[in-house]
Amino acid sequence: MADKIKLALAALIALGAMIGFYSLAASPLVVRIGALLGGAAIAAAVGWTSAPGKRFVAYCRDAIEETKKVVWPSRKETIQTTGVVVAFVIVMALFLWVVDASLVWVVRVIVGREA
Repeated sequence: MADKIKLALAALIALGAMIGFYSLAASPLVVRIGALLGGAAIAAAVGWTSAPGKRFVAYCRDAIEETKKVVWPSRKETIQTTGVVVAFVIVMALFLWVVDASLVWVVRVIVGREA
């Protein structure tokens, strides 16, 4: 129950930050953005203290660790793969153009506009 209260409080703080952003319309933009970011930071801190917030932070840490394990392709591999993709796109575009033109010709012959 305490986690639900914390999450509801975080949502209310975030909502208050958004309302504060719009209610400070006469203030400089820096003040408005500061109020919005400050409220979002407080809401995140409150949400972080709940069990779902802690699970989310752990999930983010695990995702960052997994990203560090990724083996990125070399420049040569990237250029080769990009070349293959571009060539495939060109070939498919030509193929679809030929199919489209053929279907247009067939329909015109069936309708009788061109013989």
